[in-house]
Amino acid sequence: MEETEETAEVIDSPDAWVAGHIRRFLETDGRPRPGIDDLLLTTRGRRSGRLRRTALVYVRDGDRYVVTASNRGAAGDPAWYLNLVADPSAVVRVGTEEFAATARTASAGERERLWGLMVEAMPSYRDYQGMTEREIPVVILERAE
Repeated sequence: MEETEETAEVIDSPDAWVAGHIRRFLETDGRPRPGIDDLLLTTRGRRSGRLRRTALVYVRDGDRYVVTASNRGAAGDPAWYLNLVADPSAVVRVGTEEFAATARTASAGERERLWGLMVEAMPSYRDYQGMTEREIPVVILERAE
């Protein structure tokens, strides 16, 4: 993400539920749902070039943050995931801390363990996987160097 984030307009998810969740995240310093770990992820739109923000459940794996591109079990991958495939640079906000990150899809060897962690944190992911033919991607977010 080349341009300065301070001057660029960030567009929240067009999904009303997600946009409301982002608002609650910001109002509660990152704790919109007690007992569930959420983060904000800002990506650059692969077609528009504009900054796009969404809210996602995460788990920690050492120093890494892990999220899933479940898209609630829809047939296609969510836009934020497609944006990361095109440009793996992102901005992550956890609580009140914001940092630059690099994203990658978990390898086949990593996915099973990380998927298990995600399902443990949010059991509905198992249901989402059953609703779609695609294998739901697991994404690893690491602090940029």
